[in-house]
Amino acid sequence: MKLSLPVLLSVNGGYVDSAGFLALQGLFSSHVTGNFVTVGAALVLGSSGVLAKLIALPLFCVVVALVRVLGYVLAAHAASQLRVLLSVKLVLLLAAAVLAIRLGPFPNGDVWPALVTGMTLVSAMAVQNATQRLHLAAAPPTTIMTGNTTQAMIDVVDLLRGLPESDPIRTRLAHMAANILGFAVGCAAAALAYVYLHMWCFAVPPLLALLAIALRPEIAAPTLTARAQPR
Repeated sequence: MKLSLPVLLSVNGGYVDSAGFLALQGLFSSHVTGNFVTVGAALVLGSSGVLAKLIALPLFCVVVALVRVLGYVLAAHAASQLRVLLSVKLVLLLAAAVLAIRLGPFPNGDVWPALVTGMTLVSAMAVQNATQRLHLAAAPPTTIMTGNTTQAMIDVVDLLRGLPESDPIRTRLAHMAANILGFAVGCAAAALAYVYLHMWCFAVPPLLALLAIALRPEIAAPTLTARAQPR
């Protein structure tokens, strides 16, 4: 698996989602729509974390909107949007790591230490999602693998049927497979780190975010009217 920026983002996305789920009473920080399921389960089972799951989606939306606004501000000053956004995510992941190590563990997901830590992780992943859509739109998603897996299976069938223009399909399939594998590796690594390192497992995502800044491609900022292609 070639280490590229999208693959590294996928590893970090899987890691943060898995670590947050284990440490914060089932909170999804990358795939926030999963919180709709877990909030229902929490209500039925009487477990904690309901408030965090309810806050996660509106907070995610607000942060994505702020990233878009920041893009306009940075464009006016000819700043490197990708580098700045990756740096913002790094700062948020550093803050989440400090909070988790100092305030964790979190047996109750609805008390303020867990809420602050969880929402910091959600904000970091919202920045990653928005950054990927705005600046790496040609790459497969790095936090939601359902669409990647669906398209990968469609491409596999098309290749087996020998459809024309198979080279672009092979390239797309290779990129999606790398992202899916990277996400899975991140999830597995987070689970192992949580077992052996407990709250210190949150020290890994900032390191991966720092490496992502080093790997960032030198690409031009998109125009303000450009939109990421729908997935």
